[in-house]
Amino acid sequence: MNIQVIPVIMIVLYMVVLFTIGYLTNKHMIKNSSDYMLAGRRMGIFMVASSLSANNIGGGSTTGVAAKAFSGWGLSAAWYVLAAAVAMIPLAYFAPRIRKTMAVTIPEVVSRRFGNVSGTITAVLNVVSLFCLTASQILAAGSVVSSLTAIPLNVCILIAAFIIIVYTTLGGMFADAIADVVQYLIIFFGLLISLPFIVQGAGGWKAISAALPPAELDINKIGTVTIIGLIFNYFCTFLSGPEMVSRFSSSEDGKTAQKASILSAIMMAMLAFIPTIIGLVALAENPKLDGGAGTTALMYATKNYAPSWVTGAVAAAIVAATMSSADSNLLCASTIIIKDIYQRFINPKIEDRKIIFLTRSSNVIICALSAVIALFNISLVTLNLFAFALRSAGPFAAYGLGLTVKNATKNAGIVSIIIGSIAVLIWQFMKSPFGILPIVFGSALGIISFLLVTWVERGMGKPAAPSAYE
Repeated sequence: MNIQVIPVIMIVLYMVVLFTIGYLTNKHMIKNSSDYMLAGRRMGIFMVASSLSANNIGGGSTTGVAAKAFSGWGLSAAWYVLAAAVAMIPLAYFAPRIRKTMAVTIPEVVSRRFGNVSGTITAVLNVVSLFCLTASQILAAGSVVSSLTAIPLNVCILIAAFIIIVYTTLGGMFADAIADVVQYLIIFFGLLISLPFIVQGAGGWKAISAALPPAELDINKIGTVTIIGLIFNYFCTFLSGPEMVSRFSSSEDGKTAQKASILSAIMMAMLAFIPTIIGLVALAENPKLDGGAGTTALMYATKNYAPSWVTGAVAAAIVAATMSSADSNLLCASTIIIKDIYQRFINPKIEDRKIIFLTRSSNVIICALSAVIALFNISLVTLNLFAFALRSAGPFAAYGLGLTVKNATKNAGIVSIIIGSIAVLIWQFMKSPFGILPIVFGSALGIISFLLVTWVERGMGKPAAPSAYE
């Protein structure tokens, strides 16, 4: 068994930190369900921004970006993260409005404005997508651990799931947010420290760029249409993303949420070019890596051109990137199940302490089921695309416009959810005609149907739906 000792030690130390965070937050900071689900609505700017950033920078934004830089996007692969950073800027407009609702979840707001049917459909779509996203992050974390230890992938998936269950279940949002600060710092500085070692080890940037076709160094290689599509894709995903909304809801106040959104944009933009350049190093040195796909470009360049302690830092960064997304997805799924399904329809008078117990129990069940999905080793890209499309296109208009369009009618919500969800599935089945992403297409039809139904019904004299803020 070929174990890379130093990287494994660094990952183990990182896991110990996560367990410690979970234990201490559970012991000293969890007093009620608001503490567990929303960190008592006491999170400051840096904590919210770090948590937003860590959640957005998962395996796709680290190993995935390096692979994209290797396999065709070149330097423009940085847009995969830069587009997310740009999308955070208009999100700052919605952040204080999200905080103002004083809601715990997205389905709660949708139910408040458009009725229980709309809210329940949104809850189901959210939970299914979060299952898939949790599974993909468990698989990514397990894959990294397996590559460093030679332990079978299935075993590493179960180990990753166990770690996520323990610290998320113990500490809830407090543990999640504190861990996200640690995870963002590990991701950013782990990759940043590795970059000069990797570039120098491969002969310097001059030698690397000379070995690459000029087109690979074009920041706009993927084209303006694709870049705009990515930005809109991220905006739709973020505004209708339970883990994003929960961060804004957990902030101290509306101004904190707004400032955190801008700071998060800066923090993500700072990272964008690091995995991109590492992917280009792998392309320059071994263009036939992984049959030309370069799926292991990040770890290949690190293992071959950096000291073992740097490899450990990068490995810890990748595990941190996946863990930061997995714990948030897990907690959000459990919160929605307990608050929007169990408490709303089964036991409205449930005691506060029992809410915490049931949410923790749900964490265990969901993570275990997600680990089973991960064991099938389905493509990470396939899982993520399906999940993001499912949760975003349908509820996007009902939630986003529900926060801003005062005259919207009740039927506008449910019609937009149904049309947006059907449209995104059809467009994905058709494999994105004209290069338009399914989320973009589904969200666009959801917006059009929302505004059209509102216009028609208001013209007929039907009243506006109740406010999202009452």
